[in-house]
Amino acid sequence: MRAAARWTIAAFGAIGAALIGGGPLVAVGRIHGFGDALIAGAALLAVLAGVSIAIWKVTQVLIPPVTTPASLTGPETRDLREMIDAAPADFFGGVATGVDDLLRHRMIAVNVNRALMGETDPRRRADLQRHLRRANANLARTDPYVRWLLAMAHVWQIRAALHDARRWCLLAMVIVAAGAVAFLTITGRSHPDQPRPKTLPAKIAAATPSSPIR
Repeated sequence: MRAAARWTIAAFGAIGAALIGGGPLVAVGRIHGFGDALIAGAALLAVLAGVSIAIWKVTQVLIPPVTTPASLTGPETRDLREMIDAAPADFFGGVATGVDDLLRHRMIAVNVNRALMGETDPRRRADLQRHLRRANANLARTDPYVRWLLAMAHVWQIRAALHDARRWCLLAMVIVAAGAVAFLTITGRSHPDQPRPKTLPAKIAAATPSSPIR
């Protein structure tokens, strides 16, 4: 997915270099008047904005996201959660009945450890230590699945960023196309002040070697 993002950045960079780098130099002599210059400048600005938007959004795909258990509640991983919760045995076996059930053991261990740190009664401390050992055993059993789940969530986050970048690239292509059409239209039309080619008189135009001019 990141290779596709790099190719997209290179493609939009080439488009921007072709339209913005060479276009104004070739067509600078075909712009007449302040109005035409303003339209041509706005068209080039639109092209530059479209290319910049595409490159900016695609580069977000190359930035690795931070993935934590809290990331599993975001919209980027919603379909992943739904897929796992629909058939948890296919992903976790008998370890957990869903994503929330898999992640609850870590929170239980944290809460028991906090209670143990603030407890001074020896009997209650012994009970809490027993609960903590059980919670740590559950953590050791579920941690491999949690690591796998976070790795999958990381991939889903990159996938969501790439899908978002594709939508922005489509919008950027529309902006670039509109700017290019406007620029080519304003620089390609003939201006009324431009000198027109002179036409030959009718007698000269109709003259041939067999019929000399009189």
